[in-house]
Amino acid sequence: MASGTIKRLVRDRGFGFIRDDGGQEWFFHRSAVRTGTFEELNEGQRVSFDEEPSAKGPRAGNIRPEGSPDA
Repeated sequence: MASGTIKRLVRDRGFGFIRDDGGQEWFFHRSAVRTGTFEELNEGQRVSFDEEPSAKGPRAGNIRPEGSPDA
């Protein structure tokens, strides 16, 4: 599982971007949030996530805010 910080949220469209600790950006969709809800996430928040392959580039899945019981 990788870790990073939420860089940007596009709430009205239901997606966002995470910058991992190595500087790479990862797209994610609201359906990838596993602990809590998309609406509870904030820019600058630390999260852990799984790296998933995608035809459009790197994508984050199974997103969990750090410090949550499931992280």
